[in-house]
Amino acid sequence: MRLEQTDDYLRGLAGSPSVAVVGLGGAGSEAVQDLVALGLPGARAIAVNTDARHLEELRVEERILLGQRELRGRGSAGDRTVVLRAAEESREELKRRLSRYELVFLLAGLGGGTGSALLPFLARELRSTDALPIPVAFLPFHIELQTNASRRENVDATVDELERMGGLLLALANEKLRRFDTLPLPRVFRVRNAYLHSLVANLVDMVDHPSQLNVDLATLKSHLRRSGLSTLVIGEQHVSETDRLLPQALGESLLDFRLPDRPSALVHLEGGANLTLRTLGDILGAIRTWFHDPEELVFGTRLRPEPTEVVRLTAVVGGLRPRTVRESLRTPARPDRVLA
Repeated sequence: MRLEQTDDYLRGLAGSPSVAVVGLGGAGSEAVQDLVALGLPGARAIAVNTDARHLEELRVEERILLGQRELRGRGSAGDRTVVLRAAEESREELKRRLSRYELVFLLAGLGGGTGSALLPFLARELRSTDALPIPVAFLPFHIELQTNASRRENVDATVDELERMGGLLLALANEKLRRFDTLPLPRVFRVRNAYLHSLVANLVDMVDHPSQLNVDLATLKSHLRRSGLSTLVIGEQHVSETDRLLPQALGESLLDFRLPDRPSALVHLEGGANLTLRTLGDILGAIRTWFHDPEELVFGTRLRPEPTEVVRLTAVVGGLRPRTVRESLRTPARPDRVLA
């Protein structure tokens, strides 16, 4: 192979991972619109729903209507069973259209029929392909679960499937949005979706761009296979206050999970040319202490060529116990061991 052919071949191999953000049902599809508006260059925006009218109103690149024969485009009325029948009929088509991407973020609000049924169904189906599915579940406000038994049953069934499946699960708790209770409701949900946008963008950036100590898509997949149920946290701090980096990432999270005593972690740090070896060591030492000397700590670093005053953390935290989401929906969590 000639040198110029080798260069072309390497450029082809080093292409960015293909990414899709897929909204399932009404809430998931609305969130995809917000993510696209905030900017996800190169990501494909897709909406899947049983409600034809809602699909028509969306500003996304690709729409998939399920259950045309049985539901006739009028929605599922909260019935997971009919949605699963429709998904089963379209199984091969859904896999063909979604498995072409390497990273597939599946967004759904839990409690209704369409998102609650499709989220675990598609996550499970895509696991049999080369794609990495990342379920994103919007957990209802507590009052919704206390006053509506069918919504609670849908949430319980969906979360149970997702937790037993393991892998990377992002469960964003609407209850945590109460800290913004003076804002109009549409703005509150935009705050949540902006936080989700940061999670998605940081994870894609971590596996997309080469680092001095690299964390690529293969590293992420390997870590997830070993770590079981996992979640994602992000944070930024001034280079002089990096001891606050992990507590800030955990404390400002809108995700809902209880941590085990010794979680595993894949940590990626990004700083500037002025990031010292001492600072890097201090950050990793603080992470080991906070996670009680985890059984596995994988880390990567990326240094920008120019100095910068900000250090950014992206961490995939694994080894989470099943039932963590359902426990947090029911009882107050211990503040020292929860992403709160």
